[in-house]
Amino acid sequence: MRKLLFILMTFSIHIGFSQSGHEKSAIALKESELSTICKKLYSSTGENQALQNGLLIEKFDSILHEPNSFENYEFDSLKKDLSILRSPDNKFRIIHWHLEKSDGTFEYFGFIQSKHSETKKGLFKKSKTETIQLYPLTDRSSEIKNPENTITDNKKWYGMRYYKIIHTKTRTKNYYTLLGWDGNDKFSQKKIIDVLTFDNTGIPRFGADIFNYGKKYPKRVIFEYSATCSMSLKYSSKKDSIVFAHLAPIKPTLEGQYQYYCSDMSFDGFGFKKGKWNYGKDLNAVNDKNENDKLYNNPTDTRSGPEAKSNNYKEEMKKRSKPKKKKTE
Repeated sequence: MRKLLFILMTFSIHIGFSQSGHEKSAIALKESELSTICKKLYSSTGENQALQNGLLIEKFDSILHEPNSFENYEFDSLKKDLSILRSPDNKFRIIHWHLEKSDGTFEYFGFIQSKHSETKKGLFKKSKTETIQLYPLTDRSSEIKNPENTITDNKKWYGMRYYKIIHTKTRTKNYYTLLGWDGNDKFSQKKIIDVLTFDNTGIPRFGADIFNYGKKYPKRVIFEYSATCSMSLKYSSKKDSIVFAHLAPIKPTLEGQYQYYCSDMSFDGFGFKKGKWNYGKDLNAVNDKNENDKLYNNPTDTRSGPEAKSNNYKEEMKKRSKPKKKKTE
């Protein structure tokens, strides 16, 4: 009897390991297929690029609908080609990417895969169920006339590349503040502070009334500046604040023409208090040690580092600060 029990236990363990190995092989194969599509996507143009992009969307849609895909698929081999971010509380992740058009503008694509919890009342007790939901992201940026004051959903997404998720909450609501970058066009680019929430049915909503920006109360904060400059926008865990470079035109006469705006080397920020991001001026910028936040610049620029782009504001200020030579008689 003991011998039979030992054989059965050994057999079940062997099957368990075989299933695990088979599952890992299947995951690796699908990631390899996605990687191949990504390579073709970024090496092609025109109609062929659109075809590869359609295949990538279709393949992701299929994989992300699989049971246990939220836990099993990390897509580590794709992180050089795509942006994949999980929320700090592991309630959702955003998988997204962008394509640059021939006119210098950008279009964004992706998915939100999220956990949705629902409590049902029974005769004697409550039961809680959790499902994984998938929401394709459809970029409608060009159709949103007033993005600073518009709340949208995944079907009308103000597209961008996110690089940081900050989780804050009140007694009744979870807020996920998103830091992102948008290539905009040939003349200017944008850094954006957006907010993601989920309604009672799990549908994602972008934009929220939680910004106290001086005398403005936008649903998201958008900074537009020269395509030749860089701008720091990051979360400081030391300050527990969002810290960003203050932008100014390179000349006073260019006020309001954002393709001529660059950092003036001062910093402002937002601190979260009483359910709001509250604006503060002239902060001391702090570089947090051991923090993985990257100052997200134009990903099409092959040079590395946050100062990969030249800063025209600095160059202009240097020119203006040089003392004039006195004429010799």
